[in-house]
Amino acid sequence: MIKKLLCAFLLFSAAPAMAQYTNQKIKVGDQAPELSFSNPEGKTISLQSLNKGRYVLVDFWVSLCGPCRRANPSLVHFYSTYSKKKFTGAKKGFDILSVSLDNNKEAWTTAIAKDSLYWKNHISDLKSWQSEAADIYGVQFIPQAFLLDPKGKIIGTYLTADQAIPDIEKLVSARKKKKFLGIF
Repeated sequence: MIKKLLCAFLLFSAAPAMAQYTNQKIKVGDQAPELSFSNPEGKTISLQSLNKGRYVLVDFWVSLCGPCRRANPSLVHFYSTYSKKKFTGAKKGFDILSVSLDNNKEAWTTAIAKDSLYWKNHISDLKSWQSEAADIYGVQFIPQAFLLDPKGKIIGTYLTADQAIPDIEKLVSARKKKKFLGIF
């Protein structure tokens, strides 16, 4: 009897803990909320303008986050693998928007350089966990990523960006270029 009660207690006490690791604000099928913040050089980057005609992975991270930094080599590989591929329904292909929850610009830019995050779309309001971006997307843990289709609809939510690989792989165009009678 005690074992049954203990099992029931553990089962029901674990449910709220698991719920806290599910983003309650953003769901697959939702239109992605706009993000428009400064990059390290002070230029404003808009998710909406970046997203037009391309798939975008929105990746939330912070330079002091061990799991984020350990995930960055996979993110770099992800970008190098998919940024030049052709995609079904996306004339402009694929890109990444990295959203930092840092509050220290030097730590942020140093981590970008050290981890070789060489894509050009990095944004932050440098407000740490009080970041507007984190609030808009309901981000309560990091790393966390969202995959958007070329029309701005959320088609996947992930704990880490590499979890998006099966979904993005389905979107890679299977068409091969045909030679035009061998002339060109």
